[in-house]
Amino acid sequence: MAELVAVIASTHHPFYYRASTATGDDRPPFADEWVRKVEAFRETLTKARPDVLVMVGSDHFHQLWLDNMPQFLVGKAPFYDANFYNEEREFGLPKMLCRGQEDLSAHLLREGIDAGFDLAFSNELRIDHSITCPIITLRPQNDLPIVPIYTNIFAPPLPRPQRFVQLGQTIRRMVESWPSDQRVAVIGTGHLSLELGGPRQFGPTGPDPVFDRKAVEWISSGDLEGCLSEVTLDSLHLPGNATHGFMDFMLMMGVAGEGRKADYVDTYDLFHTMEAYFTWYPAGGRP
Repeated sequence: MAELVAVIASTHHPFYYRASTATGDDRPPFADEWVRKVEAFRETLTKARPDVLVMVGSDHFHQLWLDNMPQFLVGKAPFYDANFYNEEREFGLPKMLCRGQEDLSAHLLREGIDAGFDLAFSNELRIDHSITCPIITLRPQNDLPIVPIYTNIFAPPLPRPQRFVQLGQTIRRMVESWPSDQRVAVIGTGHLSLELGGPRQFGPTGPDPVFDRKAVEWISSGDLEGCLSEVTLDSLHLPGNATHGFMDFMLMMGVAGEGRKADYVDTYDLFHTMEAYFTWYPAGGRP
């Protein structure tokens, strides 16, 4: 069977690529430290030596819209075009082409449906920065096949936090039951407190530092019970109007397992958001 070699959760700041490649007067003062942190985080994936990446993210109304919004969708294509025009224009993100792993996609879809998740799928999925930013930060050579999984964190009615956790737990079981000798890393990206277009968007930190500190403690300690006791669809409006992306972090806690402390934790306060990076090694805390 396949081996789950790493579980990784992070934020996906779309300005990292531009900040990290800028030079001279165009390079922001926080770029060098940000690059240092990302390169250290990248090493946690490199050490795991994965053959394939399962990538969990959320489409930012680029391909999925209110005329057809699945709650959970699995990409099932040989290749994925990546990044959209506004992401190239606003964030300087490059066009990308990612190779798919169709056998694993088919396995996740079949097993997921049988496990009680009526998963949608797409043979023509184009992916955006929720998937490509962690590829840029963690595997910039973009040389591994991927299986993208999209969750709905934007368009109500949303799945409840518990459902995200249940999907994470199911993803782990499905990966570990895949009849293959491949080494699999599951990577998911979301948000801590986040405000978009509101009065708290452009502060020196995220809009709710108290929530951010609590969220980092939940994730790093594997405290799913404590997290689920406080986080609801209604409560996630309070730290910032886009904080429902935190449910993707909860999904990754489900993949890692209840009570499983992260083997790697780092954070970085940036303008309007806290960046956060977590890695778990399922094989006894080592890659």
